[in-house]
Amino acid sequence: MYTREQASQLRQAFWTAFGQYIAPHLSAEGIKVSWLNYNTGFKHVYFRMQADKKTASIAIELTHPDTEMQQLFFEQFEAQKSILHDQLGEAWEWDLHTEDENGKTISRIYKEIKPVNVFNKEDWPAIISFLKPRIIALDEFWSMAQYSFEELK
Repeated sequence: MYTREQASQLRQAFWTAFGQYIAPHLSAEGIKVSWLNYNTGFKHVYFRMQADKKTASIAIELTHPDTEMQQLFFEQFEAQKSILHDQLGEAWEWDLHTEDENGKTISRIYKEIKPVNVFNKEDWPAIISFLKPRIIALDEFWSMAQYSFEELK
């Protein structure tokens, strides 16, 4: 087992390594982007990557506190589901109104792999190989799709 500090340092080392690995890639619009803190330009719409001792995941998270607004965003993504899945090259899971780890109601569109362990450096290549093409594909999708969400801003 790791101490809390050791676990934090390992997580930080992983995300630093991932950030360095993906940093040379420009966005679909040809600009430098912070892949780890991807800015969708929409409040309450996030692209999140996570890795822990059992899984790694990438998700579109909709966190609007008004569940009706959250559902409107979710439905707008559903309207573009085939385009999203084509861009990603795979189908993702769709959860409307689920709870996050803090008990808040969110909606998620996500993909995960298991078993992988961010605390095992031997799993890092598999986690990076899982996350990298998917965040790049999400960026390519979002560079075209974001305009259809303007009415919901």
